[in-house]
Amino acid sequence: MTEAVEVAQTVQHLDLTTTWVGILSFAIFVIGYYFIATEDKYHINKAKPALFSGTLIFLLIGVYYAMNGLDGKHLHHEIEILIVEIAGIFFFLFVAMTYIEAMIDRNVFGALRYNLVSKGYDYKKLFWITGILAFFISPIADNLTTALILSTVLITIDKENKAFIVPSAVNIVVAANAGGAWSPFGDITTLMVWVEGKGAFVDFLYLFPASVLGWGITAFFLSRFIPNGNPPFAEGEKEVHIAPGGKIIMGLFGFTIASAVLSHQVLHLPAMWGMMFGLAVLKLYIYRMSREVRYDSDGVVCPTVNVFSFIAKIENDTLLFFFGILAAVGGLHFLGFLEYFTALYSQFGATTVNIGVGFLSAIVDNVPVMSAVLKSSPDMGTSAHAQWMLVTLTAGVGGSLISFGSAAGVGVMGKLHGVYTFASHMKLAWTVLIGYIVSVTVWYVQFQILGIGA
Repeated sequence: MTEAVEVAQTVQHLDLTTTWVGILSFAIFVIGYYFIATEDKYHINKAKPALFSGTLIFLLIGVYYAMNGLDGKHLHHEIEILIVEIAGIFFFLFVAMTYIEAMIDRNVFGALRYNLVSKGYDYKKLFWITGILAFFISPIADNLTTALILSTVLITIDKENKAFIVPSAVNIVVAANAGGAWSPFGDITTLMVWVEGKGAFVDFLYLFPASVLGWGITAFFLSRFIPNGNPPFAEGEKEVHIAPGGKIIMGLFGFTIASAVLSHQVLHLPAMWGMMFGLAVLKLYIYRMSREVRYDSDGVVCPTVNVFSFIAKIENDTLLFFFGILAAVGGLHFLGFLEYFTALYSQFGATTVNIGVGFLSAIVDNVPVMSAVLKSSPDMGTSAHAQWMLVTLTAGVGGSLISFGSAAGVGVMGKLHGVYTFASHMKLAWTVLIGYIVSVTVWYVQFQILGIGA
């Protein structure tokens, strides 16, 4: 038996919520969260308070353990688990963002923008096209990657028109999260539920009606804010073509996503392992490109491509925000705060609490909330299967209620920095709330009244 297993089995988790370290850590989290939410007001990047809070909380826990002579092996073991969880998300996002920057460099999105705008599509049609794409791509490519890709498309269409970009960004986040909820690997939370054996592969497909109708209602209300008219397009605007290597990079990106799914589902490796393998393949292909002389459509020699130039353009604040917020929430979980809400199941019933999980997911982040639910394994009652599908739906869709309540929202905030923000999202959050209520209602009618999927 390894030392880590021995520690996990022999050391009882302490409840430190009422100690000075618990109270102080919770206060630090609240203050940090305030500065994250008021990024527009104080003009402080959200990564700074998130990283400061996340790292400081565990430092304080370490001080508490040292002062009280507690066994540090338990803390070390929990930190190792948390590091693995953070690394999985961190490197998955790192590779996805690198591929997106590579496709931007190869004019993939510029060509897509030209094809959409040159056909005369107005803002409203473009709003619906990007939303539909987000909803149906996310079950395959995951909600985070989908949101990053389509938010990039938005800024290539018209980066100056906030009246178009903001509602469209909210639409993409909602569509990506709703689309990811009815696929086992469309979101990290659904993946967690599937891996724990709370539902079979086909069980998640029964969430499609609730997901699509909830997003559709939200999109309908958001579309009322989309301005009339067409994106700027000059009559003599030169047609944009995908640069040499762009189509192959698109294919490699699809291969990378497939590698991530295969790694997790078949090879029992972390999904990020397949993503990193895809990054290695990209680097090898770029190396080959750099050794070949290529010409553009005008016969001009193309400049040498360097994969590190793509990596240099990554939104590092998004990566650091993820590290900080997951570390902070992990610290609160270690202290015992996230265990309290699971006791509510016996008091208020599974349906009520699982609906509330959606709101908690928006505030705290759906990944640690789902992790807490799975670890505590609460009594879901006689309709346990239907309840696990409900909490899967609410944790995924509920993350859209606040801009940084989901990986998709955080990714879009980084890509549309200063445009899609906490404040701009909250002005339209009522549309997401209506869609959330519709999704839960559809689940209730389908699973509880009609018994379909239950």
